[in-house]
Amino acid sequence: MVSRKTILRIAAAAVLVLAIVAGGGFLWLRGSLPQEWGEISLPGLNASVKIVRDLHGIPTILASSRHDAYFALGFVHAQDRLWQMDLMRRAGAGRLSEIFGPAGLPHDRLMRTLGLYRLAEAELDSLGSETRAAFDAYAEGVNAYLSSHKGAWPLEYYLLRTRPYPWRAADSLVWGRLMALRLSTDFREELLRARLLKYLSPAQVRDLWPAYKAGWPHSAIAAMTRETRRALAAVDWDGIAAAIPDSFPRASASNSWIVDGRHSASGKPELANDPHLRLEAPALWYLARIEAPGMTLAGATSPGVPLMIAGHNRDIAWGFTSSYVDSQDLFIERVDDSDPGRYAAPTGSLPFATRTEVIKVRGGADVTLTVRETRHGPVISDAFAPAADVPHPAEGRYVVALADAGLRPDDRTPDGLYRLNQAKDADEVTAALAEFDTPPQNVTYADRAGNIGFYSVGRVPVRKKDEGLFPVPGWSGEYDWTGLIPFGELPHARNPQHGRIIVANNRIVGDDYPYFLSAFWPSPYRARRIAQLLDELTPLTPAEAAATQLDTISLAARDLLPRLLAAPAASARAQQARRLLADWDGNMRRDLPEPLVYSAWLLELGRGLTAPRLGPFARAFGAIDPMVLDHILSDAPDWCDDPRTEKTETCDDAIASALDRALEGLVKAYGPDMSRWRWGRAHRARFPNAVLSRVPILRSLAEIEIPTDGDDSTVNRGTYAGTGTDPFIHVHGAGLRAVYDLEDLDGSLFMIAPGESGNLLSPHYGDFAEPWRDGRYLLLPGSTGARRNGRARTLTLMPAHR
Repeated sequence: MVSRKTILRIAAAAVLVLAIVAGGGFLWLRGSLPQEWGEISLPGLNASVKIVRDLHGIPTILASSRHDAYFALGFVHAQDRLWQMDLMRRAGAGRLSEIFGPAGLPHDRLMRTLGLYRLAEAELDSLGSETRAAFDAYAEGVNAYLSSHKGAWPLEYYLLRTRPYPWRAADSLVWGRLMALRLSTDFREELLRARLLKYLSPAQVRDLWPAYKAGWPHSAIAAMTRETRRALAAVDWDGIAAAIPDSFPRASASNSWIVDGRHSASGKPELANDPHLRLEAPALWYLARIEAPGMTLAGATSPGVPLMIAGHNRDIAWGFTSSYVDSQDLFIERVDDSDPGRYAAPTGSLPFATRTEVIKVRGGADVTLTVRETRHGPVISDAFAPAADVPHPAEGRYVVALADAGLRPDDRTPDGLYRLNQAKDADEVTAALAEFDTPPQNVTYADRAGNIGFYSVGRVPVRKKDEGLFPVPGWSGEYDWTGLIPFGELPHARNPQHGRIIVANNRIVGDDYPYFLSAFWPSPYRARRIAQLLDELTPLTPAEAAATQLDTISLAARDLLPRLLAAPAASARAQQARRLLADWDGNMRRDLPEPLVYSAWLLELGRGLTAPRLGPFARAFGAIDPMVLDHILSDAPDWCDDPRTEKTETCDDAIASALDRALEGLVKAYGPDMSRWRWGRAHRARFPNAVLSRVPILRSLAEIEIPTDGDDSTVNRGTYAGTGTDPFIHVHGAGLRAVYDLEDLDGSLFMIAPGESGNLLSPHYGDFAEPWRDGRYLLLPGSTGARRNGRARTLTLMPAHR
């Protein structure tokens, strides 16, 4: 019989062996980290390039030609973000199933149906010569890293038993196609509204997307024909929605504002920009500075792309926000009863255009997908067919096609962005923006001469009917697109008389604008708050512009609370909560209890209004926008009556019962002492990793989480989903912040989250999370500034002997 002492010795030895193996594995995996000093000889370079990294790992590239600068950017992107780049191009090409198995099929079926990678390949031949040279040089740099790297690959490659393959210029172009799909939410909103028709009338659905203000044009939903209703009811909208990959979130937003020299402390324009996207690790953004003869760029790049996305050169600065212009429509196509290979059109039936896609699936048989297209676009209901072996369900009378201005082969956006990177003044900016095709965006810009401006760019369809709320019939032709809004007639402004421009996803045109842009605009709370702050902060300094980006006052709370507090409160706990909120200024700080009480109250109120009508779908619907709640309480009180009861409930009844439910839940979660509750305990920014967050042992290391301020309505955006067991988890916000003073562009301020590196073993994987949360910024002053901090490391890339 083995003694207890022997068992303990064996166990101790086993632990020691495992520790040694783990330690050895850790040391080996550290070979995946970038070489930051010394020299590397690489084929393809024309001359030596210096890469100077500061203490945060941010590179400054010093090159003697543009070719070598773009080559070096490809090299450093691959050093720090190779797996992210690889995953991006696989996603765009519809090749996730090759590494993830059947779990990747929904995504791949959609990508193959939309043909994003085919479009990227076709786009190559239409690029301008200088743009093409930049994309080719970048691909050379990525491949130089792949061929010269001698250590381990990032951890994800070993977990998924795969290896990187050579980079192509089309891999970089597919990034733009993916971003266009990610930022254009219109078809997903139409899909959601079509699903809601199972529970609500068209008018009730419209209540959930209320008019921005009196006189704003909206859909003629009362004119929906019987045949349209029948077609809408015949489509499995829930099945389509269930198959949309998580990589296409519904939310997208941003803030940007500019003041001219009359309103700034320096006498030159100040521009602030913070794009809002889903929080994730690694981030979409990668900070860099690039210097070559005739070219200096600094700001936010995106791994996989050779161009500066948002930043400045020596003469201009620019930023982006989502415009919420509607560039997509879902068309319900009627299949020809006598020939399932044809569909109805105004001039008679037409044949579907078809092609075959073969998707390779790890651990399973290849999947053959027959893609159909109509005159409006690809048939996306085929992509979401429940049975992969039935690409043409002949029994279906209707199919759904996606019309998307971003699915055209002649996209000039890469040329436009290249020209924007090189622009020297406002006129050259405008000329560059004329080539921005997709996605629709608001571009803000300023130059050193003192000009400020914005342009809402992108291809925007001109429709026969101004709809946009629901999928529409494709067979009649009455909802067809007749063209695109000419560039010169898109919304824009330069040097407005009042000296400032604010674009924060608010409506950008007045009632007199001659074209239809969208059936819905997000709430104006952030834009209103920015305007208030700019009124108070004249003349504006860079530090004050940065503080504005961090503002956490919720105007939604200030607008809604008087109405909520006017409702009676019966319980002592509810009265205590009302007293707490009555003295609150709407500041959504993480160290306060009031934001938690207010947010839980709103969440329960929204659920209480929707659950009686939507049933289980109400929780999937998520948190209701405060603008929608304000509309219901003010203009649509029928929502407050619960149809399941005989009693007629008022909105006061709904408000009071929602507060009671909210407080009951908060007491269970955080204890009875209301004064000890904190918004930050519930509202935590979570940065999930696409692969490592799915591995239980690694999740706690790879997934960064930190208490944060704000909510969806604050300038410092802290959007939460309102669903699941952690409804207030902060899932969407400003992954990039930038402030530009045109008097001193080298003094521009930047911050990204959660870090510069995508490698879990890097000290720069998550080191920006707290500085980002706490409102700190970085400078990108070039190699001299990097060396001044005493932590700079220089890597020299040398041309290999030929």
